[in-house]
Amino acid sequence: MNGSFHRHEKERNKLDQIEKTQVQQVAMLVRRKMESDQSGHDYEHVRRVVRNAQYLLDKEKKADDFKVLLACYLHDFYDEKLVQDVTAEKANLRHILVQQFEISSDTINDIFQIIDQMSFAHNLAETHKLSLEGQIVQDADRLDAIGAIGVFRAIRYGVVHGIADYDSTLEPREELTQDNYREDTTIINHFYEKLFKLEKLMNTKAAKRIARSRTKLMQEFVSEYEAEYRGEK
Repeated sequence: MNGSFHRHEKERNKLDQIEKTQVQQVAMLVRRKMESDQSGHDYEHVRRVVRNAQYLLDKEKKADDFKVLLACYLHDFYDEKLVQDVTAEKANLRHILVQQFEISSDTINDIFQIIDQMSFAHNLAETHKLSLEGQIVQDADRLDAIGAIGVFRAIRYGVVHGIADYDSTLEPREELTQDNYREDTTIINHFYEKLFKLEKLMNTKAAKRIARSRTKLMQEFVSEYEAEYRGEK
């Protein structure tokens, strides 16, 4: 993926100069806010999501690059895991985008709709029907939750939030709901409860293909961990 991504990045030129400037302004805003995060939702995560999306955009020619890139950069900006007042953060962000960056209200509405409907938690009660742009952003974010980076991020998030790595007496929950999603679990259970399921939830063909190998890697890691924990290896 990486080699072809860099080639496609140079070939794509679907943003006009104003849009390029606005994307750069948003990227700088996000970097200032997210670069000190320690939970796996830092600016490097955002950059990887953007790169994933750029790769997927090359396969999905009909998508609006501008909306996809803005939504990728902003997808964690007012996330309930990271901010105390979602409503206030969202209102402040809208003000900045309109007043300082001169992004249209219609574009902001589309971006916010993607962000508000794309998360795993927000699709537990019902599955939201996303636009093509939303599907790409969702896939790009979920790809960064799996594979080797996904393993690292799961551990990092667990350590920051004091989540136990493993408890042999605590079985993974078979079904997650909006009510129990934030309840105590373990890092290893998180793989069973969410991360292993993401492969089948991908929208685009390219993301499905990438997710297969990344999911296999996670399964091998968890299997090895559990075997070592039980003293079998």
